[in-house]
This record gives sequence, C-alpha cells and structure tokens, in this order.
Amino acid sequence: MPRQVFFYDQPERFVAGTVGQPGARAFYLQASARGRITSVLLEKTQVAALAERIEEVLDEALRRSGGDSAIPAAAPVDLLDTAPLDLPLEQEFRVGTMALAWDSIDSCLVVEAQAVIEEEEGEDAAETVFEDDENGPDMLRVRLSGAMARVFAKRALDLVAAGRKPCPFCNLPLDPEGHLCPRANGYRR
Repeated sequence: MPRQVFFYDQPERFVAGTVGQPGARAFYLQASARGRITSVLLEKTQVAALAERIEEVLDEALRRSGGDSAIPAAAPVDLLDTAPLDLPLEQEFRVGTMALAWDSIDSCLVVEAQAVIEEEEGEDAAETVFEDDENGPDMLRVRLSGAMARVFAKRALDLVAAGRKPCPFCNLPLDPEGHLCPRANGYRR
C-alpha cells in the first residue's frame, strides 16, 4: 500500500490531547486546517519527549539568532489552546518515530511523526529499508511558527502533568520517577 503523508503548513490548530481518564488515557496529536483533521495515536512518553525537545530546539534557534528571531521566549497567552480534540476522532496511525528540525530559511519548526513499521514474519526491523518514499511508513508532517510551537509544547507538557497526583506539600505534579519537594526540606516521595 502506498505511503500517505498528511502535510500541514501552518495549520489552524496543532495540539496534543487525550481521551479517557488518568491512568487509562489515550494520547493523540491532532492537526487541522480548512475542515481537514488528522489524528495520530502515540504514547504519553512520546508526547512529553516531543514537547521537551520542541522547547530545546526553539531555545537553541532563539539563542543562535541573537534574539532577532520571531520565536517567543514563552508561549503567548493569547494563543493558548485548551479546547478538546476535534471530532470525529479517527486515528490515522500509531506513531513509531518522530523527528524535529528548525527551518531557519522559513523560520518554522518542522515536526514529523511516522507510523510504526509493522514487521512481516521472518523480517528483522533493522533490515527494513525503503528504496523510495512511496513505500515508507505513513507520516504526519507539520510546519509551525515559533509561537505556535511554543503553544503546542506548553499544552502538551500541561497535559502530561495533568494525570499526575499533586505533592501534598508544594502541589506540583508528582513525577513517577520521584519528586524532590522544594518546600519539605528534601522530602522525597
């Protein structure tokens, strides 16, 4: 089956969202523009890693520009998107790998999410090579302004933290790997 590339250049909306209750949530990336919606399923850890890496890439691009870039240092409050995922929610694919790049010519962030490559019997995933883009895995490719990328990262990080219980001392979300509370004199939970 030929590869599908869902491409959005400066979409009207690009968000991470969830369906379900904390502990049993499904995480999605969703892009939409001009009545077209693309939703892909991914893991909570992938959402967190993507948001953190977006912040790092934007900070580095801003640093390299000497502050002359249109990249805001923080997510613009007037652009924050807290609305739920758009419906109908139809999963195009499950995300396997992701890639990020800053396009300094067009001053935008490029986010790519590729589908999980399903192995055929007797085939080793390390040996899977695609001779051309036509037969590769399905992909969601989104180009975002610096401001929209910051807004995406903020919402995604807030979304991941929302499923965690708060610390009884500082009210910060508890990290599953442990939490060093700044208010409880080194109290580790």
